[in-house]
Formats: sequence, C-alpha cells, structure tokens
Amino acid sequence: MNDRRILRITGRDATGFLQGLITNDIRKLDHGPIYAAILTPQGKFITDFFLSKADDAILLDVGAPFADSLVQRLTMYKLRADVTIEATSLYLHRGLGDAPGDGYADPRDHRLGWRAYRDQAQVDDDTDWDAMRVAYRIPENGVELGPDSFILEMGFERLNGVDFRKGCYVGQEVTARMKHKTEL
Repeated sequence: MNDRRILRITGRDATGFLQGLITNDIRKLDHGPIYAAILTPQGKFITDFFLSKADDAILLDVGAPFADSLVQRLTMYKLRADVTIEATSLYLHRGLGDAPGDGYADPRDHRLGWRAYRDQAQVDDDTDWDAMRVAYRIPENGVELGPDSFILEMGFERLNGVDFRKGCYVGQEVTARMKHKTEL
C-alpha cells in the first residue's frame, strides 16, 4: 500500500499559503485532518489530498502518481513565501474500527475507517479499499476524477472537501458560481 506520498509543509507562511490555494479551510486543521483539492483558475480539478497537523508542520497525503506535479504547482505559487515543501519517509496506514492514537477517521466518510502515518510500511491486509470506495461513492483521482472534472459534480461538498465560507482560492469563483447557479 505504497501508493501515497506524504509531504511535509513548513514555514512561517505555510498556513496562509495553503489557505489561498486549496478548496477547504486550512483553519479546520485545528479540529482534525481535512480533505481538499487544488484547482486550475478555471475551476477544474488538478488533484486531491489530505492535510493534517504534525508538530510544527502540515502533512500532505497525496496519490503517488500526482505528487511531483502537485509539488511543482505549489512551488510555482510559492514565490517569496516562507514555505518549504519536502518529501517524507512516512507511509500511510489504514484500518477499520476505532482509530489508534496516531490515527484519524477518514474526513470524507467515517465508514472508510482511519488513516495514520508511520515510519514503516503497512503489512498488507485483505480489505478491499477500492470496493469500499465505490460502495460509498468516493471518487478516485485518475479514475472518476480527472483534469476535466469539476469538484461539485464529483461530490466534494458531500465529502467535506470544499468550504464555501473560507474566502478566495484558485478556482473558487467558478466553483461558487456552480454551487449557487441552481439556488434562488
């Protein structure tokens, strides 16, 4: 289960930097991990990820095939901000039932169990995570989610992956317009 990469984001400007780029409110990290995405200026999906606090850093858990392009995108936006983005040697661990002390419930849907980041790789279990994901209607990057996706069409609001009160972020205007298009 080494299909994820865990990045460490540090620096004086890390929180504000991410707040202006991601679909969810970074301040929610004070209450636990969050699920979010980064979009193009046209509001189209680039990639999704999990964020959690770890001491003086923010851990970013992203699918391995999308990690390098995400780091490149974040670096492009970094400019002179005091932000460092580095790879870690941490591994994702997942399980069902109560979360261990170092774990947290999946913020998209509690039925997906818990996630934790550890120094050693997880011993494979026989949980069919893909079948669970499909059963609970959780889109997967590279499968249902792609570069022509709009996050609201993919259920990001239901998955706690977007916050409409947080303020501006890249792609926010299109996303907000889509949200309010059908409201009176």
